[in-house]
Amino acid sequence: MEIFEVGRPTGRQLKRLAPDGSFAGYASVFAVTDAQGDRVLPGAFAASLGDWRRRKALPPFLWQHDMAEPIGRFDRIEEDATGLLVEGRLALETARGREALALLRLGALDGLSIGYSTVAAGVAGDGARLLKTLTLHEISLVTLPANEAARIAWVKAARPDEAGLSQAIVSNLRRAAAALRP
Repeated sequence: MEIFEVGRPTGRQLKRLAPDGSFAGYASVFAVTDAQGDRVLPGAFAASLGDWRRRKALPPFLWQHDMAEPIGRFDRIEEDATGLLVEGRLALETARGREALALLRLGALDGLSIGYSTVAAGVAGDGARLLKTLTLHEISLVTLPANEAARIAWVKAARPDEAGLSQAIVSNLRRAAAALRP
């Protein structure tokens, strides 16, 4: 098995959990003003994560915020000093899970985004909305995250032929991704 570094490194050593298709990264990074002018504060997810724990569940992992397209599951979600750290696995038994893995390996996709409701917020001196308490509904793998720092940091995968993808498909995806780069 190989570890493929994608996105921006988190600077934190992450343990490897599952075999093929496991990943880790930050679904939200604290103190970063996102494209919507929101800034998540440390502790914003504490109550919601407690609610999920009491239900003995974790939020769903979706493709592009589409509730009809779960693409894997989380093994761990926690707040740390940087933000909302997630570790999970792609569902490689599904076409979308295999597609997500291929795009992650290429570096063509690595954004994470949260679906949430605001419970408590304020306004910073610079006009940013300060998100103090949030209810976390889901986390998605997305093309363009609102929070540019919210990225998958690594993904573990079998060789393409072991994951059901032929070398030709991977080669074509790599050429297509390279052609799209500026």
